[in-house]
Amino acid sequence: MKGLAAVFTGGSRPVDLITLEVPKLQPGGILVRNTGAAVCGSDLHGWRGDGDGPPSSRKMVGGHECSGVIEALGSGISTDSKGRKIQVGDRVVYPFFFPCLRCYQCVHGELHACPNRYHPRFKADTFDDYPYCDGGFAQYWSLPPGHFVFKAPESIPDKVLATVNCSLTQVTWAIHQANMRFGDTVVVQGAGGLGIYATAIAADAGASKVIVIDGQAGRLELAKKCGATDTIDMREFTTPAERIAKVQELTAGVGADIVVEVVGVASATVEGLDMVRVGGKYIDVGNISGGSFTLPGNRMIRGQIHWIGIGHYNPWTLENAVSWLVKASQKYPLFDLVSHTFPFEQIETAFDTAEWSGKKEGSTATRVVIEPWS
Repeated sequence: MKGLAAVFTGGSRPVDLITLEVPKLQPGGILVRNTGAAVCGSDLHGWRGDGDGPPSSRKMVGGHECSGVIEALGSGISTDSKGRKIQVGDRVVYPFFFPCLRCYQCVHGELHACPNRYHPRFKADTFDDYPYCDGGFAQYWSLPPGHFVFKAPESIPDKVLATVNCSLTQVTWAIHQANMRFGDTVVVQGAGGLGIYATAIAADAGASKVIVIDGQAGRLELAKKCGATDTIDMREFTTPAERIAKVQELTAGVGADIVVEVVGVASATVEGLDMVRVGGKYIDVGNISGGSFTLPGNRMIRGQIHWIGIGHYNPWTLENAVSWLVKASQKYPLFDLVSHTFPFEQIETAFDTAEWSGKKEGSTATRVVIEPWS
């Protein structure tokens, strides 16, 4: 069995669409036919070549933020991770990483921190070590035996469902890790896919203020519709000092209880730390592959700031996030988060549309989704 995959060939943005073998279905495994895959910020880092990991570092199949329908079930599996019956054709969501359940972290319930959790294509030394049609930017995704999988509700459109296993669930986990309390003030740095979801989650959880920072008018307008009480337009507040001062003004000189970084730019972290109140929390989500930065130790220690790095999540968060999205979409226009969709053969155009770095007027995109079977 074969399928089409987008193979990043390394270097400056080249992508080849190649027909590859699909991994052999294992007993207890699930083969998913991808119906949508979003262009995540980490994908943009790799595409630009400014990240420190795949796909920029070597040839490999790209993509991870995706969902689809069951193409085939391995022997011995008939239910999802909550015991609900599943069959071929059912829509499903699943974590894009694979906790081993056999390590120190997993035994301690820290599945998000499993050192063995990465997809086989990330572990391979070369493309030839894992030359399969298996990834987000591919027509198929192979789930190993015992992997977490959840049946998806029909009320969420395919293009939006593609965003939940990364954008939505990452920030759901981030705000959970921040232990946000009713009445807290929250700053969200960035109003892309993760930022819009973070805004709505914080607002829906009872934040007294949700202040969103971005430089694109369309994104800021959507943020307002999704729960932002205040926005800071980077075209108006052009320096870090101006943005920090505005946050201080909006929080009566106290600073935010929680700041969530979803920009993926290292300098945003240093800026955002000055927006946190004494004893507050800084949640760093976007800097997975956005470059290194130096934390100001004196500022953090004297300010008693809790800095929390977020990379992946515990799988239960995915099911909870999907359930929340069904209800929250009736209150906020969250289905408008996906601003553009493209057929598979236009993947380069999809990346160009999603790209915001270096564009004088910015991007008009919030989240871009590629449809592998269009």
